[in-house]
Amino acid sequence: MTVTLFDRLAGVAAPPLIVAEMSGNHNGDLGRALAIVDAAAAAGAHALKIQTYTADTMTIDSRKPGFVIEDEGSLWAGRNLYDLYDEAHTPWDWHAPIFARCKAHGMLGFSAPFDPTAVDFLEGLGVELYKVSSFEMVDIPLIKAVAATGKPVIMSTGMASPQEIDEAVAAAKGEGNDQIILLKCTSTYPAPPDATHLSAIPTLAARYGVMAGLSDHTHGIGVAVA
Repeated sequence: MTVTLFDRLAGVAAPPLIVAEMSGNHNGDLGRALAIVDAAAAAGAHALKIQTYTADTMTIDSRKPGFVIEDEGSLWAGRNLYDLYDEAHTPWDWHAPIFARCKAHGMLGFSAPFDPTAVDFLEGLGVELYKVSSFEMVDIPLIKAVAATGKPVIMSTGMASPQEIDEAVAAAKGEGNDQIILLKCTSTYPAPPDATHLSAIPTLAARYGVMAGLSDHTHGIGVAVA
């Protein structure tokens, strides 16, 4: 029997997939990014996810309302989104060395693209798996572009209504791709444990006939263990 990546994710040939997320925690330092890969491997992660975007593919450089963080309690109060995305993004020329370090550890390296140009770029690097972030669950053209690669697609549901999840899953399946994993996610940073609602995980699996898991933003390991 040929065991596909999706079979492995389903537990046929591996334990449930534990993914570490780098996000912008590299602080603009490739050495730190590679050290995060090493730490994730040492902690027992099976995979590591990064994000593929630039400030220009995410927003416009504006200080008009809607483009500036207005929440006075935010760490980034008064900052405009363009500068924040530019500061946090993972340079595209870092992707290859990050994925190579993952491979050296026997880990799966993959990414969450935020527009079709990022999908094309990642395809050129031969990634085996894609992630759609909670914020992009309503970006149907992006979901179609990712699903059209024929590779497994993990989608976080933290920002989506039931109808929006319906539409996202239908868009992926409409491209002939049923290798879908949905993650229960609470899009609060950090998320309080009492807002995690883990019972939604089997609900997602039953409703859509897919694998389901957890995208965890809580402190500590209690929710993940639960």
